[in-house]
Amino acid sequence: MAASKEGAFNANALSRDFFSATIGSILCSYTGQPLDTVKVRMQTSPELYHTVWQSTMKTITDEGVNALWKGSVPTVMGMIAENCIAFGLNEALKRTFPLPQHHHQDSTYQSSNATPPPPDFVRPFIFGTFTGVCSSFALLPSEVVKAKTQVATDVGHASSSSYIYNKMIKTQGYKSLMCGFDAQIVRDGAFYGVFFGGYELFCYSFKTLVPSIPDELNYFLSGGFAGMLGWTIAMPLDVPKTNVQARWDTRVFGSYFPEVIRIYKHQGIVGFYNGLGPTLLRAFPANAALFCGVEMGKKFWDERIMNGHSQ
Repeated sequence: MAASKEGAFNANALSRDFFSATIGSILCSYTGQPLDTVKVRMQTSPELYHTVWQSTMKTITDEGVNALWKGSVPTVMGMIAENCIAFGLNEALKRTFPLPQHHHQDSTYQSSNATPPPPDFVRPFIFGTFTGVCSSFALLPSEVVKAKTQVATDVGHASSSSYIYNKMIKTQGYKSLMCGFDAQIVRDGAFYGVFFGGYELFCYSFKTLVPSIPDELNYFLSGGFAGMLGWTIAMPLDVPKTNVQARWDTRVFGSYFPEVIRIYKHQGIVGFYNGLGPTLLRAFPANAALFCGVEMGKKFWDERIMNGHSQ
């Protein structure tokens, strides 16, 4: 977790960030995809998909177990792009605007089991929000393809990601890949602010309460709980985003807020929490895997790759 002593955009520092984010993204994607598919269907078709168990069994019965991983390819590709930007930018911001006592804290934390001094929790939330807005540019195309793929109930080629992508281009052109752009920015800004800020908060809390906690367990628990907290806050913003991106008549800008009004009129406040169950069930293991992958990827880079080059 220590910050690099190199410049914010040093080639080695960025390569380390991108490598670790890629490892974390792959682990996160395949861990959480089944429950993400269930979540999307509960959000877009609540009249057909009612509970996590019923939705899961209906999907398996109608389309086979592999249907739970529909949209996995665009998810992995989008998540790698998203997290390379998110973690790369977040780490670059930390290196650009370090706390004066940051390096002293790191050395104390690493050399003993002493309780670390409280970090500045304002910076991680601010950096996270800015990171989320920027990463939404990379994530948006894959999110649109994924949403349409996950709600496609046809069995076979007609519900594949490549088929959906080609149909989008033929129907609306390349602008279809940017549909719901305003929805993406709103959701990701809120999510990442809480996500990165929450991770710092949980890491500090676990180390304070249990000074002897292994780093790997701290990463796992903190990442899982940060994911759950982030999605709890972002869920009301995610439901209308999913709905507009799953449709075929969505504009690049302007469809999001009418959808917010429509959901409220038809379902009330509870409509903004459709799919919260599978989202929270997915959030813990998926984001625990993400942060474990990121942190262990950094360790592997430092110990194996960089040490290998220096020998």
